[in-house]
Amino acid sequence: MSSILKSLKLLSDPTRLRILMLVAEESLSVAELQEILGMGQSRISTQLSQLKAARLVSDERSGKNNMYSCTADADLMEVACSAAREVPEISNDLASLRHLLRKRRDTARTYFDELAGRFGKDYVPGRSWKALAEALIKVLNYKTVADLGAGEGTLAQLLAQRAEKVIAVDLSPKMVEFGQSLAIQNGLENLEYRLGDIEEPPISGKSLDLAVLSQALHHAEHPQRAIDAAFRILKPGGRLIVLDLVQHQFDEARELYADRWLGFSESALATMLEKAGFAEIETIVADKESAAPHFQTLLGIGVRP
Repeated sequence: MSSILKSLKLLSDPTRLRILMLVAEESLSVAELQEILGMGQSRISTQLSQLKAARLVSDERSGKNNMYSCTADADLMEVACSAAREVPEISNDLASLRHLLRKRRDTARTYFDELAGRFGKDYVPGRSWKALAEALIKVLNYKTVADLGAGEGTLAQLLAQRAEKVIAVDLSPKMVEFGQSLAIQNGLENLEYRLGDIEEPPISGKSLDLAVLSQALHHAEHPQRAIDAAFRILKPGGRLIVLDLVQHQFDEARELYADRWLGFSESALATMLEKAGFAEIETIVADKESAAPHFQTLLGIGVRP
């Protein structure tokens, strides 16, 4: 049996306590703990080795990974659970864990990841992601759609070819003016531009079938508020699509592109969607750029119950 005093001393560290609470829920690999906690591999491995030495966790080989599980006795876990209530990050950790477990259960995801990896590797005349995206937009059947943080409105104009009404919202008066004039030139009478902030879009509550945040969330001062606002303006059964950058270290983006945030991890985006009230949440890394700084595109989807 491990020393109670040594165990309590170990669990006085919030990071070790967070790890223990996670592996008490589910056996996890170091990589999965990295995704949930947003910490480096070496830091997590160090904490795990200390917990393992105290016999609070054990590991078992599964394929290429070691899976860590909680082996602390029930009395110690009762104390740990009480202490966990004083660590605010733990509620977010558990939300991220729920998202990770949903991904594990999605067995089809592996197949589609492999399929996506093959797409575009071999040249086929006329086949491209752009052509595929435009074809898919043609078959979308949403009546009222909003492009939040629309910029000049390229996506909004594509959506307007199919939807009954499209509302494009942007914070820049020049962007709104330019986009509206372009819509008029192209005869898109069902496309309306509105000046506004994605955190408080000028759209009535429960009025949309689809809302899109395409490369806009990392410009928001408060991303959670933007997702909360999208939830508010969607009808029950309405869908939010988020396209953004995967969390990266290219700090120059703040100056070059006026980015407020350096992207988001899958678990962070899933947690924000869950907090807002969305259900049927899915996330996937949809694209990886080959050129430096190797930006990756994150796709997230949620449905308002």
